Amino acid sequence: MQSLSVEAQAKLEKDTAKKEAKADAKAKAEAEKKQASASSSASLGIELKKAAKLLAQKFATGSSVTKNPQGQDEIVVQGDVSDDVFEIIERAGEGVGGQLGTLFKPVPIDNVVQTEEKAKK
Repeated sequence: MQSLSVEAQAKLEKDTAKKEAKADAKAKAEAEKKQASASSSASLGIELKKAAKLLAQKFATGSSVTKNPQGQDEIVVQGDVSDDVFEIIERAGEGVGGQLGTLFKPVPIDNVVQTEEKAKK
């Protein structure tokens, strides 16, 4: 019985350490979550919902249209993709980029400001 108890104790310690490591990894991942956002004036004529859907498909991540603190609609894309979104908008001005390029073509590159923020909890 005593050896079984020692084996059970070792297994319990191993399981506990494994669970703690998993919890630490999850907490670190939560702290590192990022999102990119793009807001647009209605005068540019961009279909934000369609653009959000295409960005979500392109980057295999979540994307939605929300209101920013200034009351403007904006596209929020989850993940560290702000450089890629900026590049898509930049290339759209050159007439490249497929459907996304067509959607973002009316956006002057001078109006694009690249920001990155940590996701809110």
